[in-house]
Amino acid sequence: MRIHQGLLIAGLLAAGSLAAVQQNAKVVATVNGENITEQQMMQAAAADLSKLDANRPQPQAAYDRARLELLWKALNSIIEDKLITLEAAKNRMTREELLNAEVESNVGTPSPADVEQFYEANKAQIPIPKAEALPQVRQYMIETSRRRYREMLVTNMRRNFKVTTFLDPLRTDVAIAGYPSRGPANAPVTIVEFADFECPFCGAFYPTLKLVEKNYADRVRLVYRQFPLTNSHPNAQKAAEASLCANEQRRFWDFYDALFSDQSRLDVPSLKQRAQALGLDVAAFNACLDSGSQAAAIQKDRDDARRMGVNSTPTVFINGRLLGGRSYAEIQEVIEDELQRALKK
Repeated sequence: MRIHQGLLIAGLLAAGSLAAVQQNAKVVATVNGENITEQQMMQAAAADLSKLDANRPQPQAAYDRARLELLWKALNSIIEDKLITLEAAKNRMTREELLNAEVESNVGTPSPADVEQFYEANKAQIPIPKAEALPQVRQYMIETSRRRYREMLVTNMRRNFKVTTFLDPLRTDVAIAGYPSRGPANAPVTIVEFADFECPFCGAFYPTLKLVEKNYADRVRLVYRQFPLTNSHPNAQKAAEASLCANEQRRFWDFYDALFSDQSRLDVPSLKQRAQALGLDVAAFNACLDSGSQAAAIQKDRDDARRMGVNSTPTVFINGRLLGGRSYAEIQEVIEDELQRALKK
């Protein structure tokens, strides 16, 4: 009897120790009230971390960033897995049925003309012959479409099931000094927008940023950097140059507002007319625009953007955090998170 009691007590102690370990485990995220622990994240990232350590990048900052990227990759994978399970259960579907209905059924096959157009727009970055590249371009377009619909599903599920993360955010060091900005210099949140004045998506995003500025007037600073997509927008380059010519007269934001409020007239004569309507020194503005003196500054922005992985507009960084969406709700979520993090410092 004593032996059995001893085994029972030992079992209870072991169970109690396990519960204590689980209770004290560091939580890196919660999904619908369910904890994800640091140990779970590290296990999911183990293989990638091992490869990283075998080919450790230098300097230390590069290693730290690469390691954090892998941890976020693992954490997001766990979060996504839990969200899909929850959403499938809510809809009385299997995971496979959910993914087929919300993702696969929406993924279309690009036409030969679409593939050709994509290749022509990006052939400078494609190092293989066209005949060899086209099938790969087609598959890339299909995978991009699949990834987009999956990201849309995950974004919607994050709204339906509360997700909270405690891991340090992945940030990109985006230069802001010397670039057009408005808002308090000491604002706790800095939003950097890479945009194109001829881009319709940028035009549609403009009212959203105006609302952000209105609702967070004393807490947000907006910085603008140029990323004209000259392959598809023939007037974008000169519009970007015109904004910097206006900036020489400290009127960048007046010009910015004017361009995004009406994107229909962006040819050079119209840009000059806008400068006159805004009361700029027209002679100085015209000389600046005609000389192309701002082209190098725009190319620097474009080069910096590409090094940071920017390939479309608008692209937004909030305190260095790359924003995945463009809705006010998504921006607000990140801003509020950054404000909370600032309070804890």
